[in-house]
Amino acid sequence: MNRPNIIWVFSDQQPAYTLGCNGDPNARTPNIDRMAASGWNFRNAVSGFPLCCPFRGSLLTGRYPHHCVPGHEFQMPPEMPTAADMFNAAGYDTAYFGKWHLDGKKEAATRRVAKIEIPFERRGRFNRWIGYENNNMQYDSWVHGHLDSQTPFPMQKLPGYETDELTTLLLDYLEERPGKEEPFFAVLSVQPPHNPYIAPPEYKVNYNPQDIKLRPNVAHNPGVVEKVREDLAGMYAMIENLDANIGRVLDTLRRTKLEENTWIIFFSDHGDMHGSHGLFKKTNPYQESGNVPFIVWNNDAYRSFNHNVNGCVEYPINTVDILPTTLGLAGVDLPGDLEGFDYSPIFRGQRTLENAPASAFLQNVVPTLHHNSIDRPYRGVLTADKWKYVCTERDDWLLFNLNNDPYEECNLAFNTIAKGKRDELRQLTHDWIIRTNDSFRMPDF
Repeated sequence: MNRPNIIWVFSDQQPAYTLGCNGDPNARTPNIDRMAASGWNFRNAVSGFPLCCPFRGSLLTGRYPHHCVPGHEFQMPPEMPTAADMFNAAGYDTAYFGKWHLDGKKEAATRRVAKIEIPFERRGRFNRWIGYENNNMQYDSWVHGHLDSQTPFPMQKLPGYETDELTTLLLDYLEERPGKEEPFFAVLSVQPPHNPYIAPPEYKVNYNPQDIKLRPNVAHNPGVVEKVREDLAGMYAMIENLDANIGRVLDTLRRTKLEENTWIIFFSDHGDMHGSHGLFKKTNPYQESGNVPFIVWNNDAYRSFNHNVNGCVEYPINTVDILPTTLGLAGVDLPGDLEGFDYSPIFRGQRTLENAPASAFLQNVVPTLHHNSIDRPYRGVLTADKWKYVCTERDDWLLFNLNNDPYEECNLAFNTIAKGKRDELRQLTHDWIIRTNDSFRMPDF
């Protein structure tokens, strides 16, 4: 069987709205927009636990965060099977480049987590792994790892801007692939547009903070607005740089003729509030934090465009669904312990999936106590018909109809007019808790 090559490219802390293809007037993302136009754009994609480490653990294991990485800086169990194990067993070559953030290193306990070496046995068993645990210094990024089981890649500083240099490592790998018999599964994990919002000067010059168009739900507080404008100017510059690097990947695939049998899946681990509802950063179940980009593309999509089997997809694909969907796309049998759903039939022309989940499960398992963010556990759901419900252990918290309230400005959680829908989504949340063997205790309503 001629299996396809697959590349995951994912950013850090990028909301779904920050793309031209998703209607953002500030964004300059021509390469990603072209991928969305000729591929599949999951506009309702969910970061089930919108935080770096839980997302990454769930992504690589196909398990819900409470079964793998329940909070910030928790170590992914080294013995737990990962995407690399599954693709290795299917005859793939596997490679990982960039941010890992799954070894449980505490930022406060070490001056530079980025310069701490992750042992070989805790790198997820990728055949090639060049990365770092965590780092928020884009011009001072250090990587280490191995080129294969016998060849270490010693700790060294990347010579330029992190996204550029990590992309170069991926491109070097791609240059080696033509003529190889086995297909490959490669991952590019970059830190931008995570704060600090530092971009190369040639991109930063394109964004004046005062020209940034803010979302209507950004708190109307002068101090908040000023900070948001400054942050967003840097963020959009970082995203434009990321888009240019995705263009480099597309160019290399085309030049090496790998694009004929390679799929790219682009997404982010979570979003960023950027002042919406007066909040900043992540962990929140609001759209700015929990709704992430998710675009699937390959060259064949151009040929299927006129058959109307691609375009915008409304299913609320969740973090745990990414691995089974990718395995399904590759024609690899899914292990029985994966907890997500395989959406890959969509890419083979199936427009509706009868067994698809009617909702995505939302979680904050172990709160991180990030400032300006939610500081307690919650559970909830985002439904396929775009209703969102969230509760804490004490009471209802949020209830939104995203169809007519996309900026979540009308909370119906305590409104009697929405009692029927509230009861329905309470039960749906409870069902998810039971189905996933979650220990969260819902309030006694």
